[in-house]
Amino acid sequence: MYIFFQAEAYAPWLAPYAYGIVLLGFVFFLFRVFENWYAKSYDRPLFRHYLVYKKLSNSQIETLKVDFEFYNKLSEKHKKQFRHRIAQFLSEKEFIGRGELIITDQMKVLVAAIGCMLSFGRKNYTYSLIDFILIYPGEFYSTVNDNFHKGEFNPREKALVLSWKDFQEGFQINNENLNVGIHEFMHAMQLEAKNRGDIDSSRFTKQFQNILKHLTKQEVKNQLDKTKFFRAYTFNNQYEFMAVLAEYFFKSPQDFKAISPKLYDYTKKLLNFNFAGY
Repeated sequence: MYIFFQAEAYAPWLAPYAYGIVLLGFVFFLFRVFENWYAKSYDRPLFRHYLVYKKLSNSQIETLKVDFEFYNKLSEKHKKQFRHRIAQFLSEKEFIGRGELIITDQMKVLVAAIGCMLSFGRKNYTYSLIDFILIYPGEFYSTVNDNFHKGEFNPREKALVLSWKDFQEGFQINNENLNVGIHEFMHAMQLEAKNRGDIDSSRFTKQFQNILKHLTKQEVKNQLDKTKFFRAYTFNNQYEFMAVLAEYFFKSPQDFKAISPKLYDYTKKLLNFNFAGY
C-alpha cells in the first residue's frame, strides 16, 4: 500500500514531463515529414549543415590553401563548413600506411578533402561505409581480383585503399581527367545510396536513374561516341560509369557541360553541388 500511494502522490509531478516528451516527439515527427517532402520536391536537403564547427590546425588549413584548389574557390562561409567537415572526417577515420609508408598530416588532410569535396552538397557526408583509409606508396596487389590496383573500395573491410603516387597525380591538370580519390569515394557513396534510405541516398538514386535513362537515347549515344569525351573504361558497368562521371565533373566541368549539358545537370543534382562555380 505504501508504494502504491507514493506512486500516486508523485504522478502529478511527472505528467508535465511526459506531455513534454510526447510533444517534442510529435514536433520532431512533423519536422522529418516536412524535411522529406522538401527533399523530394526540390531535389536537395532542407539543410545540409548544422551550426556546429570543428576546427583544423593552422598547418592543416595551410595545406588546403596551398595544395587544394577547390578550397580557395569557396566563399568564406563554405570554407568554414568545409574545414569543419574535414575535421569531422579525420576524427572518424583511421589512416594506416602500408609498404613502410609513413602517414603524414598532409596526406590525411588531402584525402579527407577529396572525400568531403565530393560529398559537400550532402547532409550525410562522412561515408558510413568507410572506417579505414589504407595508403600504399604506389600500386598495390589486391586479393579481391588478383590484380594490381591504384585504388580500391572494400565494403566488407570498410576500407578505402589508395596508391599515394596515383592519388597525387589526380591533382595534376593534364592527366586525362583521372582522379583515383574521387573515383573510389564515389564507389563508396554509390553503395551507401543503394543500402540506405536517407534523403541524400534517395536523391542520388533518383538522379542516377535519370542518368541511365538519358543514356538510352540514341542521339545521346551518338553524341558521346562522336566526341569520345569520356574514356572507354567509363562504360564498363554502371558503377564504373558513375565513378568516372564524377572525375570528369570535377576535373573538366566546363568541357563536360558543353558536350553534354543534360548529363552534367543530372550529375550536379545527384551531388547537390552548387559551389565554387560548378
